[in-house]
This record gives sequence, structure tokens and C-alpha cells, in this order.
Amino acid sequence: MLLQKSRTMTAAQAIVECMKMESVEHVFCVPGESYLPILDALYDESSIHVISNRHESGAAFMAEGYAKSMLKPGIVLATRGVGATNLSIGVHTAYQDSTPMIVLLGQVHSDVRGREGFQEIDFKAYFQPITKWVVEVKDAKRIPEIMQRAFRLSQSGRPGPVVISLPEDVLLEEADMYFGPPLSVPKPAPSQADIDEFERLLGLANYPLIIAGGGVKYAEAEDALVNFAESYNIPVMAAFRRHDVFPNNHRLYVGHLGISPHPAVLQTVKESDVILAFGTRLSEVTTQNYSMITPNKKMIHVDIDFKTIGQVYAPHIGVVSDLKEFLQAVMDIHVESTWSEWGRERHDAYIEASRLQEIEADFNKQIISILTKKIPSDALLTTDAGNFAGWLHSFFSFTNKHTFVGPTSGAMGYGMPAALGAKLAHPEKVVVSLSGDGGFMMTMQEIETAVRYEIPIISLIFNNEMYGTIRMYQEMNYPEKVLATNLGDVSFKDIAKSVGAIGHIVYTAEEFASALDESLKNKIPSVIEMMTSKEHISVNSTITALREQVKH
Repeated sequence: MLLQKSRTMTAAQAIVECMKMESVEHVFCVPGESYLPILDALYDESSIHVISNRHESGAAFMAEGYAKSMLKPGIVLATRGVGATNLSIGVHTAYQDSTPMIVLLGQVHSDVRGREGFQEIDFKAYFQPITKWVVEVKDAKRIPEIMQRAFRLSQSGRPGPVVISLPEDVLLEEADMYFGPPLSVPKPAPSQADIDEFERLLGLANYPLIIAGGGVKYAEAEDALVNFAESYNIPVMAAFRRHDVFPNNHRLYVGHLGISPHPAVLQTVKESDVILAFGTRLSEVTTQNYSMITPNKKMIHVDIDFKTIGQVYAPHIGVVSDLKEFLQAVMDIHVESTWSEWGRERHDAYIEASRLQEIEADFNKQIISILTKKIPSDALLTTDAGNFAGWLHSFFSFTNKHTFVGPTSGAMGYGMPAALGAKLAHPEKVVVSLSGDGGFMMTMQEIETAVRYEIPIISLIFNNEMYGTIRMYQEMNYPEKVLATNLGDVSFKDIAKSVGAIGHIVYTAEEFASALDESLKNKIPSVIEMMTSKEHISVNSTITALREQVKH
């Protein structure tokens, strides 16, 4: 038996040692006095780069985007209650998006816990509903145990965030520290009984359909999914904001289940009789308000987390497995494909629905068309929440894996900070963020972070001077009674220039193409502000049309 040797160090130093053992390269933070010992320990560790953000929400989004892109935990640090509450939006995003994250929070001195000390919050009560685990360290010598458990929990099963509360006095304590080996992420495989039952049920299908989610991406099973789909000619649909899970130009791709998908995409789901839900929690958006999987359909649900299976729909078969392990295990089943013609028809329907027609009349379509032609096929795109994203979702074709990062939580302010994290994860890639003016302004201060750390992303802002999505619902429910959704005139171009980035404002497709060309050539952060129409409220409607629908 190999015996561990202890090392005497402070709790803060042990935290950094655990990060080093797990090959952490970047941590994100807003500095705070409650965890200065960790910053001091990080100063002495040259292999870990500290990114200091302008706001804790930006730090958390940056860590989340980095984690999504790297497929390893994003590490974010913040001070007591005020810092913790600021970053909680990123924790919620990581939870809903199944993204591994470790959140290290400074806490008040142990002597004043429970007295509502300065900036004190009960982190367990606050974060428990949106994390996999919340723990407060009370004994310095348990730091290796707790940190290594955090790395394991955040990445095992359905990935997600873990929060560790660190009283400032504990961070300075010295102890004999014992470290276990680095984590090897568990990858459960299906049993033979699972495989046999899967083969039997798939053999009964006339119109099978795969709905592929983030579990495929986290298992790095994209190629295995292509091989499986091709072997049995099964059409594939992407779950909400998981566009890059399957090549969109593949003959078996049949669309994306997002907000207000094209009727042709929904028709494919309606016609299907066996749903193969691979690595998706079948969220409200993916299932179109939980209405899509009807009782006449059979469902096979494969996910790495047993709690996800049956949470929304009771499956006919539920398999707990890593998606790559599962897809490799079912490659040799004996099922005759009788649905090839149907798959071709549904792919053709998707192609027709996503075709960029009549782009001359739609500035947003022109932007997506130009973006498609000019950026490399392996460029990575991030998006914020908002109606502007509908044009990307509907008309941009993601042909390579690891090319899209978006918040299934629908968090505004996400796109640009997430792009910074994605660029750190893949510095060789062109990284482009898409935001509305409302969402961009929530975290626009992180453009200065991009300049300071020389992270050359391209930020596109669809500026219609309003909260567009909410305005749409306002017009649908209370037409012409506009309140709180209009926004003021902000020059994002000038703001970008003021912090050292490149800034453009464009009104035409030609101006956008020129600004994009310049931004692609430069190696510093760029902001392109595109002045878009209030009237054209979504891909499928205008404000005038919404008002007319309500009248009739």
C-alpha cells in the first residue's frame, strides 16, 4: 500500500495545491479582503493565471463559458455576501446548463458567524437550491478532502456548480495536509440488459428521432453520435442551445429545438414515434413547454444522471450511462432501418426552413449571412439571451463541434464574458459574441477586462434600444401599452474605444462586412454595434403584426 506523505501548509496554500493537482490554468475573480490569503498563495503559483474582473457576475459568466469550452471546472472566487450574491447568476446558469464550476467564497471570521457580521450570509441556505453541494470549511486540515470532493462532484454524473465557504480565519491556519490522487471522472456504461432492451424498442420504430443535448458534448461523444446516427439512418435534432452537438450540414440533421422553432422542425417531432433522448434533461424550452412528447410516443432516455431520467417524462427505457460509452456499446445491435426516406424528407424540410431567403429586407439576416461567409468554420460563437438570437438559431449552420456556447438558463449579460472565457480555453479560435443592447450593457465593463488581459474577441451588439423579448410579450398581451421596455441611446462604439478596444457602429450590411473584416484582422478586442429595427421584433413577426393579431 502506497502511503501518503503529509505537507505542512496553510489552508489557502492547500486550496491552490489542489487546483494545481487538477491542472487548473485560470481562475476568475473580483478581489476581496476575506480571501486575500488565497490570492497570496496564487501569487506564488506561476502555473495558474488569475483573471481579475470588473464585476462578480462577469467573473462567473467568464468561468462558466471557460468551463463549457474546456469541459473542465471553471474556478471563480468572490468575497463574502456582496460578492457572492453578485456572482449567483453565474452559479444558476452553471446549474441549469450542467456546467462544472467550483465557487470559492470568503466568509466572515468564525468568531462572528451567526451574528449577522459585516457582509455575512448563510451560503448553504442561499446557494443550496442551485448547486450540487454547499459546504463551509471549519477545520483547515480538511481542505484537501473538501477540495478534491468538490472537483469530483462538479464533474461526476450531471456536471454542475459546487460552493465552498471559507471563513477568513481558517484560511490562515496551518495543518498537516494529505492529498489524494487527481480525479479520474467516472464513465458508467450500459449493461447488456440495457443494450438488449434498446435494440428491441428501436426495432419497433417506424420514425425514430434523436434529441441530443449537452450530455453528448460533455462526454465528447459528438463523433460517436455521428457514427451511430449514420449506421442506423436516424435523424438528429439538437436540444435548446446545443447547436454544435451534431453537424448542421449533415444529411441526418433536422433542426434545433429552441424558442419558437420553425413549424417544419416541430412537424418532425410530431411525426416521430420513438424519441431517443441522449444527454438532455428535456427542459421546458426543448420540449416546447412540456408539450412535445405525447403519450403516443415511446421514449428511450439515456443520461449520466439517474435523477434526470424520468424527471419530466417517464421513459419506456431509462439508461444511466456516459453517452460515449453508450453509443459505442450499441453500435453492433441488429436493427433494420426502414425510415431512411422519412429522414431525408425531414432533413430537406429543415434545409428549406433555415434557408436565408429575402435577406435584402432583413438586416439581421444579412448579418448572419455575412457572418457565415466570413468567419472560419471552427470559429466559436457565444450568445446572450434575447430575440436577436433567433436569427442565429434559425439561420447559422454550426458544422464543427465546440463552436457554440450559450446559456440555456436565459441569462442576460452572459454572451460577452462567456466569450472571454471561451477565448482563453481556445486561444487559436476566432471567438465572436452576440448580444442585444440590453444584455450587453449588463456586463459591458468586461470589455476593459478583455483589453487588460489582451483577449481578442469580437462582440456584436444588436442595438434596437429596447428590451426586445419583453417588448414582444408586452405587445402580445398588452398591445400598445409600452412601459419599461424602451431603452436610451448609448454609444457602445465610444465606450469600447474609451477602454482601448476597437469600436464600430454600422447601419448597413456593407458597413458590417467592412467592420467584421477589420475586426478579424486585428488582435485586440473589437465591438461592432449594429443599429437594428424596433419594428422587426423577432424572426417571425413585427410589432405591427403582433398588434393586429391581438385585435383579431
